Amino acid sequence: MYAAPPKPGVVPLRPLMFGEIMDGAFQTIRRNPKAMLGAGLLAQALGAVLAGVLPLVTPASDASAEAWLANLSTSEMTGLVTGVVGGLVLFSLVSVFISVVMQGAMVVPVARSILNRHTGFRQMWLLARGRAWALVRLAGIGVAAVLLAAALIALATMLLANSMGTGSLVIVLPLFLAFIAAMFWVSVKLTVSPAVIVVEDVGALDGIRRSWAVTRGSWWRVLGIVLVVALLVGIIGQIVLIPLTLLSGLLTTVAGPQDPASQTATLQVVAGVATAVVSAAVGAVAFAFQTSVMALLYLDLRMRNDGLDIALLRLLETGNDDGGIPGRGVPVYSSGRNRGPSRPGAYQQGPYHHGPYQPGPHQTGPYGHSAGWPPPPGPPTMPG
Repeated sequence: MYAAPPKPGVVPLRPLMFGEIMDGAFQTIRRNPKAMLGAGLLAQALGAVLAGVLPLVTPASDASAEAWLANLSTSEMTGLVTGVVGGLVLFSLVSVFISVVMQGAMVVPVARSILNRHTGFRQMWLLARGRAWALVRLAGIGVAAVLLAAALIALATMLLANSMGTGSLVIVLPLFLAFIAAMFWVSVKLTVSPAVIVVEDVGALDGIRRSWAVTRGSWWRVLGIVLVVALLVGIIGQIVLIPLTLLSGLLTTVAGPQDPASQTATLQVVAGVATAVVSAAVGAVAFAFQTSVMALLYLDLRMRNDGLDIALLRLLETGNDDGGIPGRGVPVYSSGRNRGPSRPGAYQQGPYHHGPYQPGPHQTGPYGHSAGWPPPPGPPTMPG
């Protein structure tokens, strides 16, 4: 008699379906709100501060902004533009590094939630801090690769424009489109790199290689899930922010008609700060959800390729909780269906993506299996 694999935590211990990944992401946030939302707020903090400070340092109206810009000299205008561009570049780089580190840290409560283990904010950081520099290096490699590729494309465009004139568009346009497609393809292949670094306790380069390997044969599936989640988060975020945008416009036009100069400026600042706070809260939830989906997607790929669900079942049967990250230390095998072992001593994969039966000591766990579970290849069985 077939019995479904147990579900001790947010998802069942078997390869996951799309709906289970989505539900597991919501359940993880609900069970670990301090860790997930706290890290999400940290990831959104820089953007929230910038959005909140911007209304305080910019002119209140378009007319005053035009007058202010008109009074600037050429050197002042150049310095202003340089400062703004430099600030935006620095802001973008810092945001990327913070986001990557947060993504890696937030994998910890997701992995622990699979076995119904709650994780606080402090425990999450204690378990993830050893991988912080590896995550920083991962972000640095990604930024450097993008900048180098963009510089090469820009250099090639300049050389072709100088030698061929307007005819260079025939080469430049396909080259640019190919660059965008390549960056998109690589970004999908490396989606689970932060999770790999934290769960498998590896460095940045090994994380990139493992992410590349574990997504082999699943690129379209990963792409579909990433796009659906991004679209869902974007739509919900806009729906939440629409009432606040309408309210700020209503206050600006209705609440201060007697003294437009002062009251309008004050209301714009208040509306800007309120929008920044709400945007940070919405962004924190969205970031936590997207990161949870990414982590569950990685764990699903490990279940399909490496038999991680079997290792987690064995850990569940022991009843031991060492306070660590479930899945760390589990042997890594070659990715893809029915592939051979990736290193000497690795066992061959069976028809259900797991190794053949290897009997262990006769110790019965809470589900009636011995410590050498799984049974020989075939539909898993458990007492009814």
